[in-house]
Amino acid sequence: MKPKLPVRQAILDRRTYEAPAEGRLGKIRLDFNENTAGCSPAVLRALAKITPEQFAMYPEYRAITNHLAKYFGVRPQELMLTNGGDDALRVFFDAFVDAGSHIVICEPTFPMYRYWAEIAGARIEVLRYTSEMQFPLDAALRALRKKPRVMIVCNPNNPTGTLVESGEIKRLLDSAMHTAIVVDEAYVEFSGATVAPWIKRYPHLFSARTFSKAAGLAALRLGAVIANGKSLALLRRAMPPFPINIAALIAAEAAVRDRTTIRKYVAEIKRLRTWFAAELSALGITTYPSAGNFLLANFGPTGPALFKKLERQGILVRDRSHDMGPGFVRITIGTEKEMRQLLKAIEKG
Repeated sequence: MKPKLPVRQAILDRRTYEAPAEGRLGKIRLDFNENTAGCSPAVLRALAKITPEQFAMYPEYRAITNHLAKYFGVRPQELMLTNGGDDALRVFFDAFVDAGSHIVICEPTFPMYRYWAEIAGARIEVLRYTSEMQFPLDAALRALRKKPRVMIVCNPNNPTGTLVESGEIKRLLDSAMHTAIVVDEAYVEFSGATVAPWIKRYPHLFSARTFSKAAGLAALRLGAVIANGKSLALLRRAMPPFPINIAALIAAEAAVRDRTTIRKYVAEIKRLRTWFAAELSALGITTYPSAGNFLLANFGPTGPALFKKLERQGILVRDRSHDMGPGFVRITIGTEKEMRQLLKAIEKG
């Protein structure tokens, strides 16, 4: 008799998450919303100083957490570090969601919400952004009447670039006394809009953060959750004792000490985002307002062929034709040199 592994049905029912193709190094990487300018030089200097003894120890978190809390403008007990932004989302399912529990997401959006929900065996209610890429507030308020365990709102939303206004988020919070409202603020540095100051008023509010975007530390995998201290204490019960490696901790501290580099990078991305949107519009390509470090555009029926041609030229963009319609693409805003190369390639067709 051959052994048969007792795999959970929720795992058998879902597809494996497909990571991006390898071999991206050295290409114009405008497909994963990374910081293509790279991290602060201060990060490299700090990493070079890690000692053999530090590598041999389990990491210690208190001092660096205190420093990062000051950067985020919260108290240390209101900040929990995680192993990447993905882990900052997983913990909500571990803490709040049983198999069959009701959760709410709004698509198109970051696929990891559905990923973790399917692994948890949750019952997923999916709302949809409008054709103008606007958040469906009324539908969200109706969904909250059913008392879902968790509602996740990506703000600004990936891939639409949509920013849900603060008044709309407050309406969600006021209607969600039995629901954890998770606001994924991965792109907060570019939008300038955060719910973090509201955590004392709303104990069911959670802000998920990442160091993969503005700070340029995607390879080191560091995320965070900001929330009311008592609420965050519940999440900590679902976390392992040593989730963050020493390199990620030291790199993050060095990155936030060099705030000037982050501020200059963000300002440049916002400038290029406006410029590039105008250039595409001048070519007759539909674009949508974005508050992130990326731009959603619709190239129409000929788009997919163009995107493949760009890939052959070493220019990577995120084709969203499969879920948003032929020709939709999310384009990361890279350096000015990269964006001009992309524009030139688009103009050649």
